[in-house]
Amino acid sequence: MIAKLEGVSKEYKVGDQIITALQPTDLTINNSELTLIIGPSGSGKTTLLSLLGCVIYPSTGKLWVNGELVNELSEKQLANLRLNNIGFVFQNFNLLAPLNAEDNVMMPLRLMGVGDKEARQRTKAALELVGMMDRKRNLPKQLSGGQQQRIAIARALVTEPKLVLCDEPTASLDKDSLKVVMGELRSLADRGKAVAVVTHDPRLKEYAHRVLAVNNGIVTEENINADLFH
Repeated sequence: MIAKLEGVSKEYKVGDQIITALQPTDLTINNSELTLIIGPSGSGKTTLLSLLGCVIYPSTGKLWVNGELVNELSEKQLANLRLNNIGFVFQNFNLLAPLNAEDNVMMPLRLMGVGDKEARQRTKAALELVGMMDRKRNLPKQLSGGQQQRIAIARALVTEPKLVLCDEPTASLDKDSLKVVMGELRSLADRGKAVAVVTHDPRLKEYAHRVLAVNNGIVTEENINADLFH
């Protein structure tokens, strides 16, 4: 188990109104699992991902990530927890345009103060893992959408995080690239990582160990084995 929610909810105040983005939720995110978080726009799935990613604090309940009670951490402690334990993969890749693939992947290690020799070794290993070493000198604009997403996955992995969080990682990809990227993410989970993928695309269910459906802020777990017989 890498993350645990006990009665966790998230509310936002908008003017005089209180908007509940996530209803009280009990949930664990486990190592060696790809957890798909699926739901329509505005359902609360991105709020759930933001809580798991230690980007926001819970309004109620208790949230643990890597054994630490998030509720009690300062903003600085929260930032350190994110940097050292969580890798993020975004829909629009978020690669830095002036930097080549290798330097994009190496960036989190620079932020962590890792020495140059070790940083280059770890970057090489991450690029090899996603099959992109031959593109390490390419700028983002010289790569296809699928290739950019694989570089983004390598960047998420280079810090050796325990939890990899993906926000609509296939929304900008064609069908073939989707298969490659989801295959990479499933492979990471099969090798021991905890991977959580937010999506509105039911086609991704075939890659998941678990599926969590989010609707109107309510999280329910689907029986994916039952789906195989429909």
